[in-house]
Amino acid sequence: MSYKFELKPLPYAYDALEPFIDAKTMEIHHSKHLQAYVDNLNAALEKYPELHSWSLEKLLKNLDQLPTDIQAAVRNNGGGVYNHDLFFSLMTPNPQPLKDGALKSAIQAEWGSVDELLAQMKAAGLSVFGSGWSWLVSDESGKLSIFKTPNQDTPIPANLNTVLNLDVWEHAYYLLRQNRRAEYIDAWMNVINWQQAEENYLANL
Repeated sequence: MSYKFELKPLPYAYDALEPFIDAKTMEIHHSKHLQAYVDNLNAALEKYPELHSWSLEKLLKNLDQLPTDIQAAVRNNGGGVYNHDLFFSLMTPNPQPLKDGALKSAIQAEWGSVDELLAQMKAAGLSVFGSGWSWLVSDESGKLSIFKTPNQDTPIPANLNTVLNLDVWEHAYYLLRQNRRAEYIDAWMNVINWQQAEENYLANL
């Protein structure tokens, strides 16, 4: 995916994640917030045709090589596109437990169980001050770790690969949950797309 970036359709209906994630939040999150990130990213890149062939990952990995007047816009809006495309793909209306395999073995080696991993991701998400993300990431060797980023920053500059991510911006939950971030995170755990997480992990081994 490169310029001109487009809004990816959701792989499910806005109401498909109910009652865990409500339809109105999903509609606004996708059609308003993510659309704005896409539009603002395109606007930042429009006058720099030499960057139009760059992938989103390349842009985010090489922010310091971009013209100084668009570095912040690409970091914030490009990060918003990258983070949300992953986040929406990592939820499903038909969740299945994580099956035995490489990802589950790596999780058990690091945390003992999937439940403990989720408890640690929740703790990381709750500790984000203001807006940001909690991540399950892997390094080049496949070793897993939990990672936090503020705002729309990504793990890309740290050379880490995303396995699973959790949006803890208030716009992800405020309509239904108000300030109850912990309640939202508990609900999110019911719609995790573990099959996609496994694919993300295997893709970088």
